[in-house]
Amino acid sequence: MMKGKQGKYRGGLWLAAVLMLISLLAGCGGNNNASPSAAEATAGNAAAASPEAAATTEPAAEAVTVKLQLKWVPQAQFAGYFLAQDKGYYAAEGLKVEILPGGPDIVPEQQVAGGSADIGVDWVASLLTSQEQEMPLVQIAQIFQKSGLVLVSKKEAGITTPGELKGKKVGNWMGGNEFEILALFDKYKLDSGKDLNFTKQGFTMDQFLGGELDAASAMTYNEYQVVLESGIKAEDLSVIDMNDEGVAMLEDNLFANKEWLEGNKETAAKFVRASLKGWADAIADPEAAVDSVMKLAEAGSTTREHQLTMMTEVAKLIQPEGFDAAKLGYTDAAAFQQTADIALKFGVIKTASKVEGAYTNEIVEMAAK
Repeated sequence: MMKGKQGKYRGGLWLAAVLMLISLLAGCGGNNNASPSAAEATAGNAAAASPEAAATTEPAAEAVTVKLQLKWVPQAQFAGYFLAQDKGYYAAEGLKVEILPGGPDIVPEQQVAGGSADIGVDWVASLLTSQEQEMPLVQIAQIFQKSGLVLVSKKEAGITTPGELKGKKVGNWMGGNEFEILALFDKYKLDSGKDLNFTKQGFTMDQFLGGELDAASAMTYNEYQVVLESGIKAEDLSVIDMNDEGVAMLEDNLFANKEWLEGNKETAAKFVRASLKGWADAIADPEAAVDSVMKLAEAGSTTREHQLTMMTEVAKLIQPEGFDAAKLGYTDAAAFQQTADIALKFGVIKTASKVEGAYTNEIVEMAAK
């Protein structure tokens, strides 16, 4: 009687072991840490039924590389891209983004047209020039909705309106940065060669601070802040804003190689979506944005305080007061046309730009879906 029970017990153990082995074989999918999902189980069953299907199952797709060429060295002007990288927004879109720093000898349009980068950042006037030279480029997003260029003067210079620039020494960096200023002169019927001394300005504010210039060009997010950081108070300065004067030109944009874009619209849309998400976060949390910037800024080249102020000012250009945040990245037709008109009037381009083909909102619209 006891023996019979043991035999039955052993037989039960054997049967249980077989059932357990079958269960393990059916459930094993290369992941011993979790039970298979319904989708995984279905895929596993299909593979078991068809060895050929199992043999041809493709691995997860590799991240798509996108190279972004900046206009200048790492600073808060580009914080949205650095933050998108740090927060994993590009990776979440299946992208591996390489952010390439710019500099005085790097022309983003040339880098993108030549294939060294896929997407670039520059001012719209520069893009228009490159398009006229038949570089295969198209704007896919407009990041700065307002111009950051101003003319700054000390109140003692007596320049409270543009008309009072007459007889004064006015500086600009030239090299493509002067056209808004020329449009301002034209509006007030000032001849830059006769009515005033329009001169080349260095990339520091030393000439202005040293009294060599009556009025100097400055970006609201950079050089103007340098003047304030030097100890001069805002109330002791006069500022002429290109936006207020109606001669503003669009600045920081995103543009792509047309040939690359033709086969990579979805990739471009993913990049724009992640970038705009990065910019939205940078505007909401300047401190976090500057954390990302300072990781990449050359040691000793700037301070956290300067970059934080820059980020605050850049935010005002990307999302001006009253601007619909849902429209981040969109290119405004009227603003683009004004930029093209000024570019034509002052010889940036020789023939009127075919504006309808110079930019597209298609990629931003795809990114919004």
